[in-house]
Formats: sequence, structure tokens, C-alpha cells
Amino acid sequence: MLLELKEVQKHYKDFSLNCSIQVKEGYVTGLIGANGAGKSTTFKAILGLIQIEGGTIERFGKSQNDFTVQEKTKIGTVLSEHTFSSMMTIKDVIAVMEAMYQKFNKKQFLKKCEVYHLPLDKKIKDFSTGMKAKFKLLIAMSYEAKLLILDEPTVGLDSVTRNELLDEIREYMCQEGRAILISSHISSDLEGLCDDLYFMQEGKILFYEETDRILSNYAILKVSEEQYQKIDKTYLWYQKKTTYGYELLTKERQYYQENYPNITIEKGNIDDIVSFIRKGETI
Repeated sequence: MLLELKEVQKHYKDFSLNCSIQVKEGYVTGLIGANGAGKSTTFKAILGLIQIEGGTIERFGKSQNDFTVQEKTKIGTVLSEHTFSSMMTIKDVIAVMEAMYQKFNKKQFLKKCEVYHLPLDKKIKDFSTGMKAKFKLLIAMSYEAKLLILDEPTVGLDSVTRNELLDEIREYMCQEGRAILISSHISSDLEGLCDDLYFMQEGKILFYEETDRILSNYAILKVSEEQYQKIDKTYLWYQKKTTYGYELLTKERQYYQENYPNITIEKGNIDDIVSFIRKGETI
């Protein structure tokens, strides 16, 4: 286990965090939730940027107290705020990285900057949104980190730039012994990238599932009032009342396909699950 949070707590005036998360070696784990759900607070707790008030955080099998400065270099981060001053250039950043990280791969980093047309002498503040996103991700991957913490790395980007960054993330995971914890509002990004997913709401984890199981087993059943009264509700999870009857969320699509051939069944996805959890009623 490269990262494990056990009942990690942090309290503010209008918000409380209390969550447990695991990130396994070789996995890309997604953390989803609306703005204000607690994703960024969780990331800051993992990185030691805020002091937690309860629970434990283990990184690479070591507790907070045993985590050394050397081991911190095994974590790469992309956060909403910049790690470096916006007045710096990439050349300035390279000098800092060479001093801070023994495993900083200058040659590879410069090659990636050339591929993505990132100017070495231009101040970061003058970069476009896409250029800033590429720069932050390339820096996080430039020193052989074992664990990446990526907070909305593709937010505000066009589809071409998003796909370029997602390809970089996939390439990073080709090497053994690595893992990623990533948040994103774009469900299609997570469906094509993540091995498993946590859904967070109001500081708590409400749902966990492996992505393949969501895509293969989850479904939305659309039924009339009469069908709703007769259907076996054993494997139903959430429901929504509609003008024609009900929409029902199940984790067992095959059961309903085999036993109820006359009802409408649609494959479920991440957006469906989030919508049902936020707006639906449990059954």
C-alpha cells in the first residue's frame, strides 16, 4: 500500500473532514465529489500542508512521525496553486529542481518541454492555462516520484490538451511500483484512467468501487409505476421518481436483464452514480 488514510479528521468552522482512503501500488485511484466536498483538504492532509486532528496517514508503509524528508521526494504533486513563483521561468525552476531532487531528470524534462512547446525563458505568469497545466504535471513527473497526488490536473483545458496530459499520466504508470491519487470533475477522464474510485461528499467517503465493475455491472432501470411495484428490489440501491415512474440504480445489471426483459435498462456510469447519491433516495 503506497498510501492509506484511516479516519483522518480536520475541522473548520463550516466543514469537517473524516475520511479513509487506500491507494494501492500499480493503481490510479480517483477521488470525486462536488466543489467543497473535501478533496483539496484531503490532498493537503496527505502532503502535510495542514495538521490533522485525528486518524492516521501512512505513506509507503510509514506513519507521519517516521516520514523523512528523503521520502517526501517520492511524492509528486499537482495542486491548484503553483509550487513555484509565477515570476520564475522554466530555467529558474530547473536550477531549483537540480538543487532539491537528486533524481531530477533534466534531460527528459527538457525533452518534454520541447515536445509541448514550453518556452524556457518566459515567466510562468505569462503561460496560457494549457501551458501551466502541462508544466505542473511535467515537473511532478520529473524526479521519479513513486506516488502522484493530482488535484484537478485537467481543469479548464480543451479536449486536445486534456488528452495529452492523460497520455502522460498513462505513460508514467507504465513503470512498476507507482500509484496515483487524482481528482477531476470530468467523469470520462476518470473512467478511462482510474482503476478504482472514491466518492466524497461533505468531508466523508460515501461510496467506493472498482471502475471496471461500475462500467460492467451498474445500470439504470427505467420502470413504470406498475413495474416498480412488481420488481424485485433486492439488488436496487437508489431511486428517483420521474414523470413516467421511476429510475433505479442497481449494481447487478445482469440479474435484471435476465429476469425483467421488458424493462428499459441502460448502462451506468460515474455521472449516474454521483447523481443518484446526491439527489436520489436509498431503497
